[in-house]
Amino acid sequence: MRILNLAFKRRIIYANNCRSLFSKPLIKNFSSSSRTRDAFSPLDTFPRRHNGSSDSDVKKMLDIIGIKNMEELASKTVPANILSKRSLVLEEGLTENELLKTLKNIAAKNKIYKTYIGMGYTDTIVPPVILRNILESPGWYTQYTPYQPEISQGRLESLLNFQTMVTDLTGMDIANSSLLDEGTAAAEAMLIAYSAGKQKQHTFFVDEKCHPQTIACLQTRAECFKIKVIIGNALEYNFDQHGKDLFGVLAQYPATDGTINDYTELANKIHSIGGQMICATDLLALTLLTPPGEWGADIAIGNSQRFGVPLGYGGPHAAFFACKKQHVRRIPGRLVGVSRDVSGNKAYRLSLQTREQHIRREKATSNICTAQALLANMAAMYGVYHGPEGVKNIAKRIHDFTNTLAAEIKSHGYTIKSDLFFDTLNVHIEGGSDKILEKALKVGINFRKVDDFTIGITLDETVTKNDLENLIRVFAKDSSYVPNLVDVKKSNIPNQFLRTSPFMQHQVFNSYHSETEMLRYIYHLQSKDLSLAHSMISLGSCTMKLNATTEMIPVTWPEFSNIHPFAPIDQAEGYKIIIRDLEHDLAEITGFDGISLQPNSGAQGEYAGLRVIGAYHKSRGNEKRDVCLIPDSAHGTNPASAAMSGMSVLNVKCNNGVLDIKDLEEKAKKYKDRLAAFMVTYPSTFGVFEDGVVEACEIIHNYGGQVYMDGANMNAQIGLCKPAEIGADVCHLNLHKTFCIPHGGGGPGVGPIGVKSHLVPFLPGHPIIKTSGDNGIGPVSAAPFGSPNILPISWTYIKLMGSEGLKSATYHALLNANYMARRLSEHYKILYTNKNGMCAHEFIVDVRPFAISADIHAIDIAKRLQDYGFHSPTMSWPVTNTLMIEPTESESKVELDRFCDAMISIREEIREVELGKQPKGDNILTNSPHTIQTLVKPTWDKAYTREQAAFPVKSLRERKFWPTVGRLNDTYGDINLICTCPPMKDYSDLD
Repeated sequence: MRILNLAFKRRIIYANNCRSLFSKPLIKNFSSSSRTRDAFSPLDTFPRRHNGSSDSDVKKMLDIIGIKNMEELASKTVPANILSKRSLVLEEGLTENELLKTLKNIAAKNKIYKTYIGMGYTDTIVPPVILRNILESPGWYTQYTPYQPEISQGRLESLLNFQTMVTDLTGMDIANSSLLDEGTAAAEAMLIAYSAGKQKQHTFFVDEKCHPQTIACLQTRAECFKIKVIIGNALEYNFDQHGKDLFGVLAQYPATDGTINDYTELANKIHSIGGQMICATDLLALTLLTPPGEWGADIAIGNSQRFGVPLGYGGPHAAFFACKKQHVRRIPGRLVGVSRDVSGNKAYRLSLQTREQHIRREKATSNICTAQALLANMAAMYGVYHGPEGVKNIAKRIHDFTNTLAAEIKSHGYTIKSDLFFDTLNVHIEGGSDKILEKALKVGINFRKVDDFTIGITLDETVTKNDLENLIRVFAKDSSYVPNLVDVKKSNIPNQFLRTSPFMQHQVFNSYHSETEMLRYIYHLQSKDLSLAHSMISLGSCTMKLNATTEMIPVTWPEFSNIHPFAPIDQAEGYKIIIRDLEHDLAEITGFDGISLQPNSGAQGEYAGLRVIGAYHKSRGNEKRDVCLIPDSAHGTNPASAAMSGMSVLNVKCNNGVLDIKDLEEKAKKYKDRLAAFMVTYPSTFGVFEDGVVEACEIIHNYGGQVYMDGANMNAQIGLCKPAEIGADVCHLNLHKTFCIPHGGGGPGVGPIGVKSHLVPFLPGHPIIKTSGDNGIGPVSAAPFGSPNILPISWTYIKLMGSEGLKSATYHALLNANYMARRLSEHYKILYTNKNGMCAHEFIVDVRPFAISADIHAIDIAKRLQDYGFHSPTMSWPVTNTLMIEPTESESKVELDRFCDAMISIREEIREVELGKQPKGDNILTNSPHTIQTLVKPTWDKAYTREQAAFPVKSLRERKFWPTVGRLNDTYGDINLICTCPPMKDYSDLD
């Protein structure tokens, strides 16, 4: 995160003075290039690859809509009073070849040292078979969240593997399918313990040997719940002094200084006074150590990064969260479970809180929407590839190397602060630690500076004998010393701490240890999942657009992936350039004065933005401002985020899809002394640019509130309007939507916030890497810049598109949506349009009439679309029993027509039910999707043919994606909750 500093201001002034150089007229139809063509222009430019339709196709679509050109399209779609008064001032778009050369030079400014800083982040060996075939595979990184389980069985199985692995290693009863990072997972655990105590207890204790960034994240989260966080020595503290007010304790195992402590008596003590014992732990260490679930922990959290996920300067990484059965209904995030399909076959699905925030809104226990599914899949595959013996051997090797290093360091006269450790040593340096740190830096080694007399050293699986020798030489008094390592020192962990229970016994962890078998397993799972590699994913508000190969290539460059988040700043000069450039460009795109890239999901962005607003009011003596006005149409995470920020949620009415300005003003006036914020999504969640948004912002400001704009629909604004100019004070952006970071099957995501100048001092800070002023709200993520490893994706997208290209993408997004709406309007009712009959970048198809005429519902159309090879649009949100469609700018007219043809064909299938040609409740829609197994059964007693079921349109004969299971039985899955890989005999009846 960078505040608007002097250099930034100078850059803005320079850009403003040179605006004529960056604001050439856009070419007609905005489909070919972001450059004005001349004899010296490159032949191939990126916008013509990113935007799906050609000039000729654009003209055809404009003709069908009845619009002359893109400018007229915009004028009839976007209210004149919100159009920006100046063009974007960004660099001219680069070609892909130019971009990669430029970025390679920037990446080279990062220095890759051998890093032993630890603190929850270690280097790791990413198995190449996983690197190439998952992290670098669009079949895995372009998948959507598995809300449609019939076409998501592959990643659901993989996430179930992750849950099983975590459950086994922690000794807990159940685990979710990942969270964002260790610090925020600890915060979620604290809130679960808080809710378990029915919120009558308000004291939470954190052991001083937890990672400092985890402690800071807890403190940030605790503030809004009036939770008192006490930090001290958990093994010596007198908990009786708090009586019954203590609801939980967090301890690190092993501790941040490497010490392995016995917390059995502590857990018993906490339970005796009615509290919860929470353990932050290390999955690799747990292959050797007694798991937390066996010594009394109620919840175990941590980071799975060292299971084959690159450091990436802090993220994205998948946190894990496991707990005892009593917390199963409170567990945050997503939970994959084993269920049945309609034929009784085993099938996986998201269980329980699939979209809890959208159902419970401000009463939700968490605002988590996306997690880090792609990274959880990588960690799960690491466990599958190595198996239980493999991961245990890796842990043994690290521990033996650490023992060897400890013995050598002692032999040179230094003191190891603890004799009981797994992979981390804290070394006392008589006379001060700076000289050792400087000596290490000269030979390319990073240690952790714990204090002026202590350094920390954490080893990992990448350490070799040569690395050990280099480490030992740093501590040698004689510069010519040559270590004589003949053998490693074996484990000195006492038996009382050693693990005796088995783990990862399921067949999946004991079958795929050769690369051939692993490759086939990965592709077997991938073949079950529909992704953007197959077809358009037209999810409204989720913006499933092109994740271009050029944007993705830098993610796995070692210059970006091998940097520790707490490495000295001068070793991350390349990242500094990317971060500052991206902050500048996002500020220019949105009109804001400051940007924080720390929030590592959209929901985290909402939380951060609202916390910033709260801190601003507090600084002005307005602590009583705690009411947040939120329209009925808001994303479900909006009210949940407001509640997590300590605000009281008050709904504002929407009439026929339009914000009720009168209701807004009445409530703003009524609560003028308590009004904190108004959360608005723009364009609205109903898919239109509302005329009254400027007036709404003025009303809120008049009554002392701040305007929070949800940037989920920013893809319809870039180059046309800016949230800050409309009236927003803060806005989060979904980089995994508008700015091309892929969805990854449910994460990674990045949700930075932009703020106006008066809010800049309150942006998130960090205890390790300073990122803001003293008044900042504290960290909302464990790493100072959230998930930096994927920031080059958005940086690359912006640099490839340039000002003109970005605006062209917005025009194409509007064009594609209006073209589809016009085609489908002859067959379905389009629920909301503006006074000119136009939608924004998405629109809602109303299928509610079919519930009456044919007993057909949105879910039936969604499942039938799978038979046509498509993922369903957003279903039953924001209006029940509707479909919200967002085509994005990346889809071609051919693909748009293919989807429209499918929807039109489905309408005719509904008509057959309406006419009685197919029975209600047993027809081609209610029985969809149709699997191969269903179609090859010897008997067929349906009112439609097998051919109609499988190949409703001719093109499917050439290219067909087959769902691998039939429609899921959700009721069975919730009643029979199975969230780990059980022995096959336990559910063999499902096969």
